[in-house]
Amino acid sequence: MWFSRKQVAKVPAATGRQPGQITTKRLGDAAELLARDHLVRAGLKLLQANYRTPGRGGGEVDLIMAAPDGTLVFVEVRQRRSSSHGGAGASIGTIKQQRIVFAARHYLMRFASPPPCRFDVVLVQGGIDTPGGTTLEWLRGAFDAD
Repeated sequence: MWFSRKQVAKVPAATGRQPGQITTKRLGDAAELLARDHLVRAGLKLLQANYRTPGRGGGEVDLIMAAPDGTLVFVEVRQRRSSSHGGAGASIGTIKQQRIVFAARHYLMRFASPPPCRFDVVLVQGGIDTPGGTTLEWLRGAFDAD
């Protein structure tokens, strides 16, 4: 696996964390990079990463990609170290889906005629410090915009 402790930057002691501690932010960023690389190798083209709607209380899409057939793919990446509590997939509830759909609709306002769209999820199980490595599961059309 490409994960290595050497790739994790030291966290300054002034933050209250011990130097070298792996944070959930770093694990999430690594998961997004892993997912993006996987999707690009599968033929999708990255259009934008971490798209956020303006203002508070809006939505965010981790990756916006274009499929070879012209479909716009809004991707949510979820990472969990273990499968306890349902794993990565269990953390994408109704409210999270609504926020992703809200951000997608905001993004689509730039198009005179929006292309076909779908919502995919990439589940990353494990992490930098997880024994047994990391697994990735790509769920195409994981949920609808209803």
